[in-house]
Amino acid sequence: MNETVPPSDLPAPFWRRLLALAYELLAVLAILFVTDMACLLLTRGQLDPHAWWYRAVLLLALAAYFLLSWTRGGQSLGMRPWRLYLRTDAGAIPTWPHAALRFAILIAPLTLLAIAPWAGAKAAMAVPFAVWALSLLTALIDRRRRALHDILAGTWIVYRPIPKA
Repeated sequence: MNETVPPSDLPAPFWRRLLALAYELLAVLAILFVTDMACLLLTRGQLDPHAWWYRAVLLLALAAYFLLSWTRGGQSLGMRPWRLYLRTDAGAIPTWPHAALRFAILIAPLTLLAIAPWAGAKAAMAVPFAVWALSLLTALIDRRRRALHDILAGTWIVYRPIPKA
């Protein structure tokens, strides 16, 4: 399952990554919506959105989506239309440890939401988005166009152009 990257693969252009991210947000919203509806059904409409188990279920749903996508072909739904693939630095499809590390790094800024009671909800929401934006901006200066979370996880996003006939 750990096939290597063909020599025709290129570092993913930044604009393709941004468009894939926009597509990915739609998939994530759908996953969260379905998971939320299941939780509401299980609690007969008495769901406490601050319950620890509810947040854990949402996190597990997202983890399952990304980890399965990245370890089975190296593509999530948002990456497919843009011909983007996640690979390890060695060029292989990510293993579970690589994918789990990348996911953990990507969601780490969400822990900053814990400052909401002190900083206010708007400020607390702005911090994770600022961290993610800075992480993505490193792709503009890295030789292989890797975002900070890719550098830390030992992965990179490649673009596989359509082969010319």
